[in-house]
Amino acid sequence: MALAKAKEIVASNAVVVFSYCPFCVQVKKLFANLGVTFKAIELDTESDGSEIQAALGQWTGQRTVPNVFIGGNHIGGCDTTTNLHSQGKLLPLLTSAGALSGSTS
Repeated sequence: MALAKAKEIVASNAVVVFSYCPFCVQVKKLFANLGVTFKAIELDTESDGSEIQAALGQWTGQRTVPNVFIGGNHIGGCDTTTNLHSQGKLLPLLTSAGALSGSTS
């Protein structure tokens, strides 16, 4: 049930951040500064948050948060997301997913 819910959330949003920690705040702040339209799922306030986190671990191999998805693809956590940005690879992913303000995808 939790896995199906997580997959549905990922499928229906260009960018999803499964969140509840200080590193999550860093990723959400980066996305906000870039003008990214994203959905944050705060696992500590979801009634089935621990089940979703366990399902994400089974699905992606990553149980830690933030657990970031762009365009339906699992990206990783905070380090991976910020590294992609510093390498100039994050904006093209966000653009192709139609997640940037003013993008026409």
